[in-house]
Amino acid sequence: TTLIFFTNQVGIGILSLPGMLHTIGLIPGIITIIAFGVLATYTAYILIQFYRRYPQIRDVVDVGRIMGGRTLEIIVGIAHVLNLCLICASANVTLSIALNTITDHALCTVGFIGIPMIICWILCMPRTFSFAGWFGIPATISIFTSVIIVIIALAINGPSTSTPGYLGEPANEPLVMLLGPNPAATMNQQFESVLNVAFAYAGNQAFITVMCEMRNPSKDYPKAIIWLNVFGIPMYVIVACVIYAMAGQYVVSPALGSAPGVASQVAYGILFPTMLGSGLVFGHTGIKYMYNVVMDNIIKTQHKLTDNTFLTWGVWLGLGTTFWVTAFVLANAIPAFNSILAISSALFVTWFTFGMANAQWIFINWGYQFSTWRKSSLAIFNWFMILASAFLTVFGLYTSISDLNARVQDPNDSLNVFTCADNSLF
Repeated sequence: TTLIFFTNQVGIGILSLPGMLHTIGLIPGIITIIAFGVLATYTAYILIQFYRRYPQIRDVVDVGRIMGGRTLEIIVGIAHVLNLCLICASANVTLSIALNTITDHALCTVGFIGIPMIICWILCMPRTFSFAGWFGIPATISIFTSVIIVIIALAINGPSTSTPGYLGEPANEPLVMLLGPNPAATMNQQFESVLNVAFAYAGNQAFITVMCEMRNPSKDYPKAIIWLNVFGIPMYVIVACVIYAMAGQYVVSPALGSAPGVASQVAYGILFPTMLGSGLVFGHTGIKYMYNVVMDNIIKTQHKLTDNTFLTWGVWLGLGTTFWVTAFVLANAIPAFNSILAISSALFVTWFTFGMANAQWIFINWGYQFSTWRKSSLAIFNWFMILASAFLTVFGLYTSISDLNARVQDPNDSLNVFTCADNSLF
């Protein structure tokens, strides 16, 4: 179970952390990674508390139905699918950056977003999920291998300093590692970097589904999340610090681009199983949820997921195509790596990983949340976290969209929607 959680958790998000350190500073960055990790561990534990009270839940949408009836179930269901679409769009943006890097921008970026989208669409067409498990271990190995290649390449040759730095620093300068906030970073860029850290802990949203498949969740689930974060949080800190220390102001986001020349191309090539695996797992999850909703609540027909009829295949193919076309549009509308992670975090991760779990604690302790000093302390903390999640959503969305819009309007920046420009340079 810990390996499954690890596969869900460690993915695209880790590639934004070295750049985050250069934006908000080494010390604040390390504190932010650890703080979000501790909070993610706590909110993950709340999920088992809620499950013990309501063992019939199977996913986050069931939680919404229990807490707020049909209305909240619909809201959470829509948010759930859109969140999965944004995660898949993020994977496609990362793959387009990889393809641009490997081929030296041999094709329009819209095409490089479309190619992995078509591959992921094909992978999601089988209606059973069993084969998706094959991607778990290869996906985890591929991202670890990619990161190690970058670290080794930086240790041997250092970063490429012939182009401007992460925040536009002059080329061919001595490496600089900032302990505190970068004075060259705008408030929007700093807040966007914090949201990217939140995205690194986005795996929590899938924990309920995995937990429900465990033989003894009450006993085994808490141990699994503890082991996950005992290894996961230090790994995030170490990878971010090592790459930033070696690349300095010439760090790139995604971090694989920090390696010089061929090493970066090799690292991106090895990353493909991770990104395709993410597209498969999250895409299939979203399509399956929509399929069950349509078949049960709209068409209202008795069916099994494995039924081979014209109706079942037609609905599945139609929903799968709709899902991946939406992901394709989102990826082209937000083709910058940091921006799409930040917007996804502001809209959904802050709630599915943090705020909604805090609301679950309030829900199951509603009648006696202030009955003891310990309960009172936890109640105050969970109410604070709900308010903090709301703040991260509103202010985070504002800063992320403002920064993205400023870049699109800047004539010196090639970033644009549905652009053919090389997004590995964004």
